[in-house]
Amino acid sequence: MTARLYFDDAYLADFEARVIRRERRDGRPALVLERTAFYPESGGQPADRGTINGVRVVDVQEEGGDILHFVEKDVPGDDAQGKIDWPLRFDRMQQHSGQHILSQAFIEVLNGETRSFHMGDDVSTLEIGLSQVSEEALERVERRANAVVFEDREVKTYFVPEDKISDVPLRRPPKKEGTIRVVEIAGFDYSACGGTHVRRTGEVGLIKVTRWEKIRGNLRFDFLCGSRALSDYDLKNRSARKISGLFSVGDKDAAASVEKALAELKTQKKAARAMQEALAGYEAQEMIKNEPGPVIRRVFTDKTAEEVKLLALNIVRRASRAVLFAAKAQPQSHIILARSDDIKVDLRQLAPAVSAIVSGKGGGGPSLVEIVTQDPACLDEALLKAEEFIRNP
Repeated sequence: MTARLYFDDAYLADFEARVIRRERRDGRPALVLERTAFYPESGGQPADRGTINGVRVVDVQEEGGDILHFVEKDVPGDDAQGKIDWPLRFDRMQQHSGQHILSQAFIEVLNGETRSFHMGDDVSTLEIGLSQVSEEALERVERRANAVVFEDREVKTYFVPEDKISDVPLRRPPKKEGTIRVVEIAGFDYSACGGTHVRRTGEVGLIKVTRWEKIRGNLRFDFLCGSRALSDYDLKNRSARKISGLFSVGDKDAAASVEKALAELKTQKKAARAMQEALAGYEAQEMIKNEPGPVIRRVFTDKTAEEVKLLALNIVRRASRAVLFAAKAQPQSHIILARSDDIKVDLRQLAPAVSAIVSGKGGGGPSLVEIVTQDPACLDEALLKAEEFIRNP
């Protein structure tokens, strides 16, 4: 079995070892060392990264009692000099220890048990056995967790034989049998865990829940600890300053100013839509009057696709017409095909031929089809093809 140096010292970043076996898995070279400080992927914590004899370690996996170090290329020689990517290791120590604190805080404050834990490269998640949570309740959980951080409690790890496990007040029963490794946060939490952890809770830094959602009848929380929480605060503080600057208000009044602006914008959009509807109605009447035939064909360069569609619908509601319109624009042009109910043509049958001419994509129903294309050169040809189909179904 590979001796696991990270069990004794999670802060060990450089080590020497002997190579005892070389393997290849799916074409990837891998080393088995007599001992290692590299943590293999396990228990929701990703594998360490670093180098062996200067060659990059791209993955670390446990197989039986051995730990496989997958490397970027073959590493010659029988002696290995391992170097852990320390900033990455410490980041994960912060997140993992922070997870233990947060999980116990959820139990103490809301009786919410942890169902699963995942540590991502940017954010970590906890699935908690709760169906709902209020902002106020979550704040109490966060404050309890951060109080434990600020108290700078000792974090200890030790092994407990199977016959003594019942003497340890574990937060949840161990998943494995036999000797169990316990991570203890003094006077607060006891967990069976094989991961890497900080020595004192103060090293975790701030613990912050950033969002949550329902999953499988539970709640899944995104959270950040330490340097990740600081980076997130920097980003959000910059955003808050920019928003408050745009509205010339203080940070505390920024949200209310945004809400007010959005409400005003919604009112303005509603008024603009009513005016657009009225204008489309007048324009539709003019087109019906000036083009008495059954087909109206036009390529517009001064209207948006939405405006063209609105005009087409106003025409077919008012008169017996087939409308073949295109809105020519960059980067995308739109073809709108519409017909009144009394014209018995299924426009879906026309869509493939029109789409082929303009190399476009789209669809719709029997009386309305919309096609989008990035090639506006053939719009006239496509509409002529559509008119031929309408006149000679």
